Amino acid sequence: MASPLPLPPSLNLPPHLSAHKYFLVCTLTVAAWDTLVLSPRSWRLLKMQGWPALKILFNFLRIFMPVEFIIVAVAFFDTKWTQDACQKFYLFEPICTAVLLAATSAVHVIRIHAIYEKNRSILYVMSALFAIQVVVTAVCCGFYRSVPLDVGQGCIAGPKHNWVGIYWVTPTLLYTVSFGLALMRSIESRNAKAMSAWKLMLRDGLNLYGAIWLVNMTNVLFWFIMKPTGVEDPVKTIVTSMAAVLTTSMSLRIILSVRGTLDHGGSFAGSASNGSSSRTTHVISGRSGVQTGISTHPQHTYTLDEMRSKPEAEWVADADGKSSVNDIAAENKAGLVPAESREDVPSPGIGVKVTIDREIDYDSPYRK
Repeated sequence: MASPLPLPPSLNLPPHLSAHKYFLVCTLTVAAWDTLVLSPRSWRLLKMQGWPALKILFNFLRIFMPVEFIIVAVAFFDTKWTQDACQKFYLFEPICTAVLLAATSAVHVIRIHAIYEKNRSILYVMSALFAIQVVVTAVCCGFYRSVPLDVGQGCIAGPKHNWVGIYWVTPTLLYTVSFGLALMRSIESRNAKAMSAWKLMLRDGLNLYGAIWLVNMTNVLFWFIMKPTGVEDPVKTIVTSMAAVLTTSMSLRIILSVRGTLDHGGSFAGSASNGSSSRTTHVISGRSGVQTGISTHPQHTYTLDEMRSKPEAEWVADADGKSSVNDIAAENKAGLVPAESREDVPSPGIGVKVTIDREIDYDSPYRK
């Protein structure tokens, strides 16, 4: 009986390397799907006037992220890549991922600073974490190496030492602080205006901050807990590509969830001075309904909440079946009612002033 032919190295993959390839396929699928789904909203954002920092970061991340991982996938799946070629290329992924993480972290610094009403203490804390991340990731890039795989198994970058995992610890720390501060800000706003936890999460994008924290924390735990079987085992870096793509995807959605203008990081959705709300005032005249620009009498302003809270006047009928309106008319003639309230005196300045607050959704197709 003839022995079976041995598989080529490109097909004879160890378990961890095979899992790494499957994870990268999933990563590319997420990146492609995210790029397609966000295309209409990205186009609307591109047509907006001005180029604030968040808009620049959005367009950079949206292009840079898929380009990076397409190139990484070509080097990983191309069976013709040699180890000599990999020695010149392996630093591409850690360096580009460091740039990607720096851009996403900058989004968090700008946004958290904005929702805390430009608080300088918040800015100093977030900026310090950002600076530490940039320095640490840059230093760690010098301690990567090319994983010694067989010809046809691709090109992967791996760490020389276990402590190189701080490459992912520093951005995870920043995202942890970002998630905590965003959560605290939302809880504070809930004290001023009661809102269900679900609506609060969707309004302030807490699910986005939480997803970023979760995927990065999982990556860090995977990095330090998993034990490789040898120098050729890439198990520590299996989750890194997926963590980078999901962090970028959720950060793009944080930018798109900003209501109103993106200048200076936008405004907080729960703030009373939210830039996305417009206020329309209507003065309804008691006689003709025509608004006048000049009034010599004081006008009373009521909000809808106040109008709802006040009980309506009862319509009382006298014994003879006549309503109390006749009594008011009698008081007008007797002079018991102030002159500015009499029906027979034109008072263009008297009426009800209704103020309507409208929240305009950023993604509304009717927003001009």
